[in-house]
Amino acid sequence: MTTVVLIRHGRSTANADGVLAGRAEGVELDDTGRDQATRLGALLADATVAATYRSPSLRCQQTATLLGAPDAEVLPGLDECDYGAWTNRKLMELSVEPLWETIQQEPSAVRFPEGETMLEMRTRAVGAIDAIRARHEQGDVVLVVSHGDIIKSILSDALGQGFDDFQRLNVAPASISVINYSHERPFVVCINANSDIAGFFSNTAAPTVGGGDVSGKE
Repeated sequence: MTTVVLIRHGRSTANADGVLAGRAEGVELDDTGRDQATRLGALLADATVAATYRSPSLRCQQTATLLGAPDAEVLPGLDECDYGAWTNRKLMELSVEPLWETIQQEPSAVRFPEGETMLEMRTRAVGAIDAIRARHEQGDVVLVVSHGDIIKSILSDALGQGFDDFQRLNVAPASISVINYSHERPFVVCINANSDIAGFFSNTAAPTVGGGDVSGKE
């Protein structure tokens, strides 16, 4: 099986300010986020990693560098959702927009003003993981540094959920989620972990099942 370790970037300045950063340029990790990413590097230090992939965003680049993968390959499919006209707006302001309730209850019906649909986001995120898996042999461990809604989309697909249920998942900044992809099916090993994770992605680990962006006001 191929093990995909999904890592959300550390806390950003936008996370701290309650802003929906989206694809806005120049959004960096804050001091807390840098500390979080550094600790991730320590947690992953004993893993035998075949490759690391990341979103094009600066905060994902910084996270990958601090966890020990400065040469992580950039994949556009892992980029943040294109929130269009919602980009760089306060989440508190957006939460009273009529579209907000639809995002929470029926994301499959959402298109962001001047942006992409949430289904388009899901399709490209899952496609990026499929492309990564096609590059790797069984037994490989790969790291993927991306964003909350992207990771939730990938996890939701692996769990076999209908997309409208993906808001039931939580993916915090600097958290780790692990999926073992076997020939039969994906096994979701853990979601939203931040400690004691070494056994979840070792090459010899048996497959087990366990364990925002616009998903909340982080």
